[in-house]
Amino acid sequence: MITLLSPAKTLDYESPLPVKDFSVPGNLRQSKQLIKALRKKDPQDLSDLMGLSEKLANLNFERNMNWEPPVKHSDDIRQAIFAFKGDVYTGLSAYSLKKSDINFLDKHVRILSGLYGILKPLDLMSPYRLEMGTKLETSEGKDLYEFWGQEITNSINESISTHKSKYILNLASVEYFSSVRKDLLNGEVISPVFKDYKNGKYKIISFFAKKARGSMTRYLVENRIDSPKDISGFDYDGYKYSKSESTEYSPVFLRKA
Repeated sequence: MITLLSPAKTLDYESPLPVKDFSVPGNLRQSKQLIKALRKKDPQDLSDLMGLSEKLANLNFERNMNWEPPVKHSDDIRQAIFAFKGDVYTGLSAYSLKKSDINFLDKHVRILSGLYGILKPLDLMSPYRLEMGTKLETSEGKDLYEFWGQEITNSINESISTHKSKYILNLASVEYFSSVRKDLLNGEVISPVFKDYKNGKYKIISFFAKKARGSMTRYLVENRIDSPKDISGFDYDGYKYSKSESTEYSPVFLRKA
């Protein structure tokens, strides 16, 4: 079973790394093409393209100009799982995982990325900002979905080919999972839903749902779960499986504070 995550906008390149192991992203040729396109844009262009503040536009202009293919460690290059810092990654808390957990994570988790296509947790990553929904025009099309085409799906199929359990656990956002061609996947997709109780009913609350995706990933790792039938035991952060609200491909987890 392969679990899919979205990346995060916020990055961490300062915390001490707990492991030195790393790998190199498999789609660097495409990443270089995208950086070439981004380098043609000045800070105002980036602001208009991505809806960034002046400060963030200048930061990412500098990132684009200084970007290097991530093939070895440096102050500005580290493993993806330790570079992303957002709600999902707060829930995952990768820095506190044991080395054996990190190895399991690296085999079973893939991070979807606008710039890198898809990343293994230990793939090195230079800092960037390029959300999958960005309408960056290239020779391949009008946006990143057209640019990546079937490449991301092919990478997922390649990863899952070595797994006995042919399932894809979708813990990514709609924006990022839309880069995957479900009709071409060599496995069935399971998409968990997390709901919190508020104002008299259960509803999806974005902040909590994002953190829950990370917490579920940690649960899978710590319990060495490799089959969707075993995820119903997820109980981190107070969530409980709801059989009555769940379907075969959409298990629902509820939390009442």
